[in-house]
Amino acid sequence: MKINKIYKPFIYTVLIGLFNSCFISFILVSINLGYSHSFLIHWLPMWGEAFSCAILCAYIVPRIINKLMTFITFVEK
Repeated sequence: MKINKIYKPFIYTVLIGLFNSCFISFILVSINLGYSHSFLIHWLPMWGEAFSCAILCAYIVPRIINKLMTFITFVEK
């Protein structure tokens, strides 16, 4: 699959959000409900909500951290 380099940051952000939200929501639902017959019924809507939050965080937070990192001077000992 060939995709223009312009889309690399966007695709990276979406994939990070996808995997993080899937993993975290799966763990939290399994801790709260356990593995029952209604697990998927509860997990899928929660994953959708987590995914929308994760996309925003994966897009915004790295930009803020990069700006904050400019105030730190790293030196070798």
